[in-house]
Amino acid sequence: MPSPTERLFEQEVAASPLVVKNDTGTAEMVDPRLLEILVCPESRQPVRAAPAALIERVNVAIAAGQLTSRGGETVSSPIEGGLLREDGRWLYPVREDIPILLIDEAISVHGIQDR
Repeated sequence: MPSPTERLFEQEVAASPLVVKNDTGTAEMVDPRLLEILVCPESRQPVRAAPAALIERVNVAIAAGQLTSRGGETVSSPIEGGLLREDGRWLYPVREDIPILLIDEAISVHGIQDR
């Protein structure tokens, strides 16, 4: 039987237009139907959900104060998820279940993917 917190989370997932359950019943950050039409605002390349391992490495680098956004700002808050550009060079953060598709907010993943 789910706890009250788990039930609340399930209700929020069910009500959120950007969080859906995949075929295995696991919550996904961005609806796959939305991912089909989202593109990088700079290059128009498709974006895809970043793997959890990459998000973990990005968050470690953020915690260490080692990441800056494309706009030159130090990234100080961990990200919940991200959308990776097709060429794998830039990651657009997902915060509060909202993809932030602004060029200046993109994070370079050069060197992070291989850690």
